[in-house]
Amino acid sequence: MPHGSTAQHETAERRMAARTLLAQPVLTSHRQPDELALVRRHSVALRSTFAKLLSYHLIVETSFARLVKTPPSPDSPLRPVQRGDSPPFTPQTYALFSLACAALLTPGTGEWLLISSLVEQVRADAASAGVELRDTPSENRRLVQAVGLLIDWGVLTETDGSLSAWSERREEGVLQIHRPLLPHVLPRPLRNVTSLSDLASQLPSGASEPRRSLRRRLVENPLVKREELPEDERDVLSRERSELTRLLEEHFGLTLEVRAEGALAYDTEGTLSDVAYPGPGTVRQAALLLTDALTDLGRPTVGHHVPGAGADVPGLLTPWDTVRSELDALASRYAKAWAGAYIADPARLQKEVVALLESMALACSLPEGLVLHPAAARYRPQPHAQPTRTARQRGNTPRAGASPSGALFAESLLREAL
Repeated sequence: MPHGSTAQHETAERRMAARTLLAQPVLTSHRQPDELALVRRHSVALRSTFAKLLSYHLIVETSFARLVKTPPSPDSPLRPVQRGDSPPFTPQTYALFSLACAALLTPGTGEWLLISSLVEQVRADAASAGVELRDTPSENRRLVQAVGLLIDWGVLTETDGSLSAWSERREEGVLQIHRPLLPHVLPRPLRNVTSLSDLASQLPSGASEPRRSLRRRLVENPLVKREELPEDERDVLSRERSELTRLLEEHFGLTLEVRAEGALAYDTEGTLSDVAYPGPGTVRQAALLLTDALTDLGRPTVGHHVPGAGADVPGLLTPWDTVRSELDALASRYAKAWAGAYIADPARLQKEVVALLESMALACSLPEGLVLHPAAARYRPQPHAQPTRTARQRGNTPRAGASPSGALFAESLLREAL
């Protein structure tokens, strides 16, 4: 193989390994053997890349890899852990997760552990810590979610029986503990921590060199709003856009898109994001159709801003009554296609639609209504149009009704940044 081809292959492998770690910060030889082998093959380069570009710490051992990220910026969208179709983690679930980790780290705990013994230890520790943990179906579901996340990450392995069988029928099961990985589950040791204030004081401030902090925003967030960027990061975005574009594409396979009201680094392969949008399912379809309906109602012009919020907050404000009525109309229209649980519970549908849009930074809630960010218009269906003669000659025939998943913001709302 020619030297150039070898170098290109090595670069592509490193990029694939980096993308895998961004999407799955914990890899184990038991659950992801091929992915871990790739990370181990390029561990030296990956450690350097994550440290220099993002200030992330990569731990690579024989049986696992752990990418330790810095805390997200305060203005980042809230994205709690969610396992499959289960509800998102709540503060109570996170507390139970921490108690489960503490139980596994209890001196004298062996390599194998009964599920019932783990649960008993968590309950005992919860009582000692003043955490209320009742023996109710809802509390037990939270506990199962917390322990299930440790199984998902490969910290625990079901060797005899299963967590679901214990949850449903109290059937006993045996868990194997991945001892080398366990101390690295939390991003930093909890020595000398006796209260939440002690823990907060150990967390890094998040403030760092503006180039790294801007890269982290673009890699981790679905949308970076210009009005929320510190002045030094805005300056980097304006002055070093070409270099930023090159680094994101070369190391993470992301394409940088910048407009006047915001920027994003989108993934043309669609494998990095933990939230698929647009996508199948009632909530995603309802969110897409709702943003389209609200934009048609508001008819915002270029530079439209939220009334009373100042000139630095672009967006379209729609009163909650209008949001509810539009969503009710959509639910009535698509009643046969959408899940019956949402049709029967309009409040739940609205809550989950708004939560999805907020997690994508495409909307935010105010007491008076829902604010759509101009970036929401990038997902609007394209109008039916006849291709121009030049387009026909080049073969660029637009697809009627196509919804862009990563091309351009709608130019009616977002102007090209200078």
